[in-house]
Amino acid sequence: MGANLLIEYRLPGGGADAIRRQAAELVALAPEVIVTAGSVAPALLLEATRTIPIVMANVADPVGAGWVQSLARPAGNATGFTNFEYSLGGKWLETLKQMAPGITRAAVLRATSVAAIGQFGAIQSGAHALGVELTPVGVRDTDEIERGVEAFARSGHGGLIITASGTGSRRALIIALASRLRLPAIYPYRYFPVDGGLMSYGPDTLDLMRRAAGYVDRILKGERPGDLPVQAPNKYDLVINLKTARALGLDVPPPLLARADEVIE
Repeated sequence: MGANLLIEYRLPGGGADAIRRQAAELVALAPEVIVTAGSVAPALLLEATRTIPIVMANVADPVGAGWVQSLARPAGNATGFTNFEYSLGGKWLETLKQMAPGITRAAVLRATSVAAIGQFGAIQSGAHALGVELTPVGVRDTDEIERGVEAFARSGHGGLIITASGTGSRRALIIALASRLRLPAIYPYRYFPVDGGLMSYGPDTLDLMRRAAGYVDRILKGERPGDLPVQAPNKYDLVINLKTARALGLDVPPPLLARADEVIE
């Protein structure tokens, strides 16, 4: 059968310098379109080319990062799919409070990026009304996470909010800390409760990749990325790990359980 599609790929790793080299390699191949996932590679790809179309999936804040002019009309050579809206931060806090009504304090694990600042701001906006005091914890390395969470846990009535910025690669450490310190926690992606975390509220990241494939098809057929709007997730899923809830001594409220899109026994 005649094949009319050639795919070159690179597996990111080794930090920004390694990804920058990989971006340069891909651009040198002069492809018709480049697809990238996550919020690290787009900036490095856009350093390497402002002409080759780029489709981004699971990115945080492409407007704030300067990758597109606006969500409705990107205008440049990049477009794609965001993995959250800032308002989601308030929903994380609200859902955590529903799961564990006794919490009066929450540590928020977040990076220092533009997207992380926006997420933290959204959480702050609802904290006072819910009677929750927030403590930011940095995620630059494992020592910073461990020190911050352990210090926070010395006082009672606490919970954790894990944002979508800079935490995915350290999920085993964060889940283990929450378990050892008996802190109810809410995470941004399904793979956290699958790996033993209490619950998550966030987008279906695989669906965003499938939708990105649709944009690749449209670009290969002649459409310009600058004319294709950056799109948000169609829905956010609530996933609850009942085994972890029981281990923490939590009774999941029936309304929250009824709202769950997936329950892990």
